[in-house]
Amino acid sequence: MSQTIVDRGLEGVVVGQTELSNVDGEAGRLTYRGYDIHDLAPHAGFEEICYLMLFGQLPNKYQLADLNVRLTANRMLPQPLIDWMQSMPRDAWPMDVLRTMISGLALFVPYMEEGAHASNPRAAIHLIAKTPSIVAAWDRIRRDLDPIDPLPNLSTAANFLYMRSGEIPIKAAERALDAYLVLLADHSYNASTFAGRVTASTRADIFAAATSAIATLEGDLHGGAPGKVMKMILDIGKPERAEAYVRELLARGERIMGMGHREYKVRDPRAQHLETMARELGEASDPKWYEIARALEDAANKVLHEEKPGKRIYANVEFYTAPTLYSLGIPADEFTCMFACGRMAGWTAHILEQLADNRLIRPQATYTGPPVMPFTPIDQRGRNGKNGNDVSSLLGSA
Repeated sequence: MSQTIVDRGLEGVVVGQTELSNVDGEAGRLTYRGYDIHDLAPHAGFEEICYLMLFGQLPNKYQLADLNVRLTANRMLPQPLIDWMQSMPRDAWPMDVLRTMISGLALFVPYMEEGAHASNPRAAIHLIAKTPSIVAAWDRIRRDLDPIDPLPNLSTAANFLYMRSGEIPIKAAERALDAYLVLLADHSYNASTFAGRVTASTRADIFAAATSAIATLEGDLHGGAPGKVMKMILDIGKPERAEAYVRELLARGERIMGMGHREYKVRDPRAQHLETMARELGEASDPKWYEIARALEDAANKVLHEEKPGKRIYANVEFYTAPTLYSLGIPADEFTCMFACGRMAGWTAHILEQLADNRLIRPQATYTGPPVMPFTPIDQRGRNGKNGNDVSSLLGSA
């Protein structure tokens, strides 16, 4: 009998194929449908990337204008969803609210006879347009302010900043957030995208699959890292404290969030653009947050080099996301929501790609539990209270 090989985390295991994006970890290269992120980030807007993801090519100006009309028409939220958010506890975690609202959007979309909703580019545009509106609305509601309706002639990035603050953003802020959304739009079979594709493979609709993706994004090992990076930056307080902080952190056996990547063996190509945005935003307002982040990355490599000469650790996409978004006035606990605003373009495209050539994703597992056990009738199993295995003791004190 051949030995079963277990690949924990599916590392190195190819489970599917996609035309949407490619991650070359050895070269540090990311492409969307063949276009290098280094070309797209400074030159293409988020709406162009949405078109590329959904329709397979970069749009001409007429196609882009048509997409913008459709995005504009879909940005408004149903009033019952706004009322629902206004009834929520003001300290509710933003990602919990976003996950709930994305699922709730399905209630206001016509469904087919069997109960599912149509999964097509129209539904994808619906989700892409409304995700930033949900995040902006909750940002205001949690501050006891009324949500602001989107404006028809603003980009996705500009509209988000406007719906959050009530002021038309300066061009530098709009450009920074727009580039951020471009950089976060897709990243091949990452955990949240794979979760969305697994859900779609059951023939669940695009709203269910997008909800799965958002739920998966929340974890610290995926989209939750930027908030932890910002906490480090705030804890450090000033650049000259960075090295001491790194040494203290590593002495406790903790990791430096936002450093290193499962796929990239060199620097994450997205980090370069995010660092540039963080620096430029800092120059326009307060350079403190960028300077601390830069000092933290340098300190991490200095300490690592002392322990393992020649080895280097690189910033990933989450690292410079933190000072970039914080400089835009976005609180750290909303960073993962911002990730979702960009990634919704990739998620929906992957979901549609999965449905177009579907096979149920059903991996195998190696069983490690006890062998076949004889069944004991309940009156012969002893009294749980005497052997300490009552429910209270099993649950513990937490």
